[in-house]
Amino acid sequence: MTVDFSRITDLVNDMASSATPAEWLWQLAVVAAALALGFYVSRAVCHRIRSSPRWKFGKGDFERVAFPLFTLGFVAIGELVLGRFQTVVLVNIVKSLLIALVVIRAAVYVLGHILPEGAFLRTAVRVIAWIAWIAVVLHVTGLLPDVIGALDDVGITIGKSKQRVTLWLAFQAIAALAFTLTVALWLGRITETRVLASETIEMSTRIVITKLVRAGVIIVAILIALPLVGLDITTLSIFSGALGVGLGFGLQKIASNYVSGFIVLLDRSLRIGDVITVDGRRGEVKAIESRYTVIRGGDGVESIIPNETLITQSVNHHTYTDPKVSMVVGVSVSYESDVEKACAILLEAAKRQSRVIAQPPSAARIKSLADSGIELELTVWIQDPHLGEAELKSLLLLDVLKSFKAAGIEIPYPRRDVRMIATPETPETPTSSRA
Repeated sequence: MTVDFSRITDLVNDMASSATPAEWLWQLAVVAAALALGFYVSRAVCHRIRSSPRWKFGKGDFERVAFPLFTLGFVAIGELVLGRFQTVVLVNIVKSLLIALVVIRAAVYVLGHILPEGAFLRTAVRVIAWIAWIAVVLHVTGLLPDVIGALDDVGITIGKSKQRVTLWLAFQAIAALAFTLTVALWLGRITETRVLASETIEMSTRIVITKLVRAGVIIVAILIALPLVGLDITTLSIFSGALGVGLGFGLQKIASNYVSGFIVLLDRSLRIGDVITVDGRRGEVKAIESRYTVIRGGDGVESIIPNETLITQSVNHHTYTDPKVSMVVGVSVSYESDVEKACAILLEAAKRQSRVIAQPPSAARIKSLADSGIELELTVWIQDPHLGEAELKSLLLLDVLKSFKAAGIEIPYPRRDVRMIATPETPETPTSSRA
């Protein structure tokens, strides 16, 4: 594995002797003009064409990609015209730098749209940048063919067909797979954004479509990338058989959760924003993923419920046919209090709360005659159960407490009367012993 570095010296000598000062000035003028035209054209085009959120193709402003892209086009035109009259070594170097810059900024634009913000995204962009700049340096210095040849000399022979796998082939395989997966995920994300923005399709249907599209494009990307690197697709039959055995034994629950997720989405039994109670947990459905469903309770705690639980267990759906739900508040009054007046106060307190709706009407009734007092209950209806009930109950009870105190209605509390009855003292009789 040898690399001839003498080409760097030859490149410097050729650049020093290949052009006259006037020719260098012409090349600098072409590069400067291309940079200026690229800046103004990209800015004018991007400011004139404003992308809609429904057709978002990447992260950030596309002008960062458009500037080097338009500049590269103008540099290529200048190289084509100027190359007929003189040498264009400097223009060729600038064109290589612009190609690397376009690749890096396009990667940032696309990967930022399909990958979550984090260490993996930063690492991927950093790797692409290093590869792009190293390729430019090797191309400009003329060392790229030697490096490719050196990588192609290192390898092993595998299989009955004696196929030789080299470092260059492995690099090509990784690049092809990464490129096809990136394009597939990018197209899937664009489709997902477009479908989720559609208001004419049910939300659960939109989620099903986006998940199917994402899975489909990934499978197509793998099937395209494998033949590109020389891997026979028929070898996947062995993997599929092993996967079937794994699903039959260790992956039953995982597979069941994924299938249950699609069933929940397709039969529309649950939707984003519904209020349900499952496994003793009440809350609003915030997300329905392939494997689990996220429920956010009134206390802000988010519960991750496996989708199989939503299929195999009973689910109390508070907003299945009607978003309005009832809420019951219990209070007690003493037996000496005016019960009818107490019920009227409860209804007035309900009317003063903005979250309580008029239809169905609120109701105040006697629940039971308890030992310490009369138990009353107030039933009110709300149409925003996802906001929780604790705050509304607290406001109602505070209002009722103040109103009862002003009206002289007593709220009972447990009392215990202890009576002490005096009894005559029993004289003590001495015992006699017989000898």
